[in-house]
Amino acid sequence: GSHDTMTYCLDKSSAVSGNESKLVKFLNKCLPCIVHPIIMKWSITQVLTVTEQLEAGVRYLDFRIAHKANDPSTNLYFVHMVYTTVTVQDILWEILRWLETHPQEVVIIACRNFDGLTKRLHNHLVACIKEIFQCKLCPRNVVPTLRTMWHLGHQVIVSYEEEVELEKHCELWPPIPYWWGNKTSTRALIRYLECMKRMGRPGKFFVAGINLTENLRYILVHPFGSLKKMTLQSLPCLKIWIKQQYPGPKKKCINIIAGDFIGNNDFVKDVIELNTKI
Repeated sequence: GSHDTMTYCLDKSSAVSGNESKLVKFLNKCLPCIVHPIIMKWSITQVLTVTEQLEAGVRYLDFRIAHKANDPSTNLYFVHMVYTTVTVQDILWEILRWLETHPQEVVIIACRNFDGLTKRLHNHLVACIKEIFQCKLCPRNVVPTLRTMWHLGHQVIVSYEEEVELEKHCELWPPIPYWWGNKTSTRALIRYLECMKRMGRPGKFFVAGINLTENLRYILVHPFGSLKKMTLQSLPCLKIWIKQQYPGPKKKCINIIAGDFIGNNDFVKDVIELNTKI
């Protein structure tokens, strides 16, 4: 999986998301030449496009979806502090084109965040998902073994973090739990993940996030840093942790593993190779 999948195309001229704190918006408004570049450095979590991520082996896409404030259109974008240059609809079509040339591949799309989405915009988004993927959508009453999905022609599982829409559409799956450590240090993140494992895995899909998270103190202490530098420094330790994991139904087993900058350090290869332990 890729954490914050769409941040490779954040808009440098975008306003700060309406979901951010008043302080961040105020500083960005008063000191845009200083604050905006800092926001960009700590917002970008991926450099590969969605097609490149799929080609690399990513099969879980983390979509944070938003509607821009004061935008009269129904255009929806992805967001991570700032908005993307591309719309959600364009990316869904891009995923469809890739799936049509890879008929045995299955992709899980987690739709989350929903910053600024009204009931009308939720209806619009779900209608787009159903129109684009059609019979490729796997309904939630199907037990999604690969054999079953190949037989039925399903290639897409969409989890949707909005209860009203979930109840109305059998094509939408419930939210997938994401183990987010919210840690700045690799050791603290691994301790958190091990603690979650001891509590026991959820019964269905879930994500172990190996992504570090900056805070204001960390940024001030590392004025020339970036999320990419922070991530690359952590990868050797996280690589060891990944290789120690086991997939499967047992209490301490792992399911989906999602990270930042997934093209680095054999992350995808290491996760896929865990399947050989089954």
